[in-house]
Amino acid sequence: MAERQTAEPAIHDVRQEGRLEAHVDGVFAGVIVYFALDEEPHALVAVHTVVDADHEGRGIAGALVRELYAMAAREGVPVVPLCPYAAKWAERHPDEAPLPSDEVVGAAQRQLAATPGLW
Repeated sequence: MAERQTAEPAIHDVRQEGRLEAHVDGVFAGVIVYFALDEEPHALVAVHTVVDADHEGRGIAGALVRELYAMAAREGVPVVPLCPYAAKWAERHPDEAPLPSDEVVGAAQRQLAATPGLW
């Protein structure tokens, strides 16, 4: 029996909703919920990562986190991984996930606490 091949996820930034979504073959596969930090220095703040049960174990979550870091790099801002999965991924990939400053982490935590509807 041949192994089932999984297509690379198509990842789309839905910035106005604070969602980075992954689709496989046109089907929703997972999401990172994030927000852009209002304060200087601006940052992208990952707060929650979810992969649909039908797509678990296929690298979708890692692809989403990798793309969030790539987006941040293109925008010249850090990522604050408040999401436990994103934080673990960042620990395992320090070459792709630079540590944010304590200042920006504190600002992200304050904004999330002040605006619980962010996710």
